[in-house]
Amino acid sequence: MQTFSRLRLGSVPRWLRDHDPELAATRRAGRTAIVMPALFALCGQVIGSPTMATFAAFGSFSMLLFVDFAGPMVQRLRAHLGLAVAWAALICLGTAVADETWLAVALMVVVGFLVLFAGVVSSVLAGASTALLLAFILPVTSPAPFSELPDRLAGAGLAAVASMLAIALMWPRPAADPLSAPAAQVCRAAARQLRTDASLLAGGPGAPSTGQCRATADEACAAAANLRTVFDATPYRPTGLSTSSRATVRLVDELTWLSGILADSAPSPDGHPECDADARFVRRAAAALLDEVAALLDAPDGSPDGLHSASEKLRTVMAAMERNATARLPVHRGGAGTPSRVHPVIGALDLSFRAQELGFATLQIADNVDLAAAAERRSWLERLLGGEPGAGAAPLAAARERAAAHLQPQSVWLHNSLRGAVGLGIAVALANVTGVQHSFWVLLGTLSVLRSNALNTGQNAVRALGGTVAGSIIGTVLLQLIGDHGTVLWFLLPLAVFLAGIAPAAVSFAAGQASFTITLVILFNIGQDPDWHIVLLRIQDIAIGCAVSLLVGLFFWPRGAAAAVDRALAEAYRESAGYLAGAVEYAVGRCGAEPVSADAALRERLEAAAAARRLDDAFRSYLAERGPKPVPLAEMTTLVTGIVGLRLAADAVLGLWQRAGVPRPAPDRTGARLVLLGAVGRVSGWYRDLAAVLGRDTPVRDPLPRNPVAEAELVESLRRELSDEHGRATDTAVRMIWTADHLDAARRLQPGLAAAAGTGKPS
Repeated sequence: MQTFSRLRLGSVPRWLRDHDPELAATRRAGRTAIVMPALFALCGQVIGSPTMATFAAFGSFSMLLFVDFAGPMVQRLRAHLGLAVAWAALICLGTAVADETWLAVALMVVVGFLVLFAGVVSSVLAGASTALLLAFILPVTSPAPFSELPDRLAGAGLAAVASMLAIALMWPRPAADPLSAPAAQVCRAAARQLRTDASLLAGGPGAPSTGQCRATADEACAAAANLRTVFDATPYRPTGLSTSSRATVRLVDELTWLSGILADSAPSPDGHPECDADARFVRRAAAALLDEVAALLDAPDGSPDGLHSASEKLRTVMAAMERNATARLPVHRGGAGTPSRVHPVIGALDLSFRAQELGFATLQIADNVDLAAAAERRSWLERLLGGEPGAGAAPLAAARERAAAHLQPQSVWLHNSLRGAVGLGIAVALANVTGVQHSFWVLLGTLSVLRSNALNTGQNAVRALGGTVAGSIIGTVLLQLIGDHGTVLWFLLPLAVFLAGIAPAAVSFAAGQASFTITLVILFNIGQDPDWHIVLLRIQDIAIGCAVSLLVGLFFWPRGAAAAVDRALAEAYRESAGYLAGAVEYAVGRCGAEPVSADAALRERLEAAAAARRLDDAFRSYLAERGPKPVPLAEMTTLVTGIVGLRLAADAVLGLWQRAGVPRPAPDRTGARLVLLGAVGRVSGWYRDLAAVLGRDTPVRDPLPRNPVAEAELVESLRRELSDEHGRATDTAVRMIWTADHLDAARRLQPGLAAAAGTGKPS
């Protein structure tokens, strides 16, 4: 019997960790279960003010359960202080207008829109939107004399003070992101692989074997796979609005991308382990930079000077490799590159290109981690207003610019804000017209099930009603069992609050509704004769709120964020494909004797970047939208990350030719230029076709295969320029070969994108 009890007790922590891996919901629920009943008892039983008790209970519930600010503890406390001030202002406003129905409805629409739309400015405001709405909903649906305002403010003030003490002293949230440690492991494993490969390519008596190189490559791949597994298994992924959160999401994909490049560039077991010194220097410099990245991931508040120094060193050795590769081509080292290459010269250039690709990917990762660390070092005001690290604009100006950018008909944030505001306004009107008791339950029902598309709203409405009925039945049974022993409710209240906090995340939305119903049944029966009729009122009010949500969801942009993200993806792929084509056209133009302007390519770069930002906004709305997704998160993330890879390939081509000098007179390069234009036409055309089928039932086009015929034509057309009697190549010819390599890198993204885009489509 004792063994059985130990097993049962031991299974509870395991179950919690399985369903709440980072224990984020458990932490919030535990704090609330302690603070909320204590404040309710203090205000109701000791001070003797039911008004204070109500506002203290709901204030602590919202400030501890609905809000979980990130960042250093000082930043979190400042955010909670700002939330407390906002609560006081909204309570005053709601109390002042509650007696006039038309004014209450109008202000509910205005306040609802402003609170919901403000989330586009920063993650702080987005994370506090539900708590802020509750601060206005509670007083506006509970008309009372203005003389009760001090008690309301006192209750909310006690809740704010207790909440700040709780987040600081009761199981503080870890400052480190759960993905930082596995991401740092990937960086260190990749650094070891780069050093091992460089030592093998250098040769000598102490050089490692190809088997050792393959073992380190396997370790790097395993670390990257573990990072992806941790990311996919984390319910509370860092996919919110904050700069550091977006950087973390990109970091996962960039490290996966880097591991793929490392796997492709690892020395072949049956090849000749030769490499020029410049490529080895790049690998070692990239390894040193990855070590600095790992150190900054382990300590985000540390100094970034080491990372900046290592980044500059990598850029220096990459520039040296580029200069040397375009002036000295070691044709006698044939076979050192990728075995599929059709000419020894291409094989030798491929080594330098792979080193350049590795260095470029490493620099992107370093810049991303540097941005995330800088975001964590921002002041509280910069966090609140969504100021970007290192941006020249003042935080308030940046906030205005970001908000103004979303005041357009296609904005997902605008749609969601209008939908929510109108739904809450209708709920206030119905609650006042019908005269239901505890009318704020109607708005809670509206708020809890209203989503950004009609399908999810309808599903959540069914779950909400089902959970409410189940919770009502359980609450009725409890009241019948308790009978005249009302004191038992005080002992049940903390348990009910804990279950209400953990059930939505660890079990289901319906379980959360059931637990919340039980909590309210207990809360409103404490201190009076238990009345099971209250559960019937709860069902009635929730039903009204669900009906409002469903109605608004059907008439206001019913397809929600899924449709918006499909449109944004298609636009981003079209613009990025156009940018890649424009960059190659600029490159081809630079091959002639006449000077060519990069203005057109730079304009296309800006357009592609703007489309990527719009996609970022739509994707974050998609992530925030509850309910089943038409495309799994892993596949959708792959599609979004594909935009990054495509734009980086275009950036690399543009930068390669912007750094080029004036081309020397040479034989006609028409053949090589036509090969590059044909290659970019095929690659960019595939991405435009992908954009055309996104969000539709049309099958995805097959990825493009490698084209050895075109490679041979490029080599043949540049034969005279790739190697003279001294083994030298012209700068222009080598850059043309590298341009083809960048196009091939964009082509290699296609199989993964085709598989992701084809998920759920007819074969």
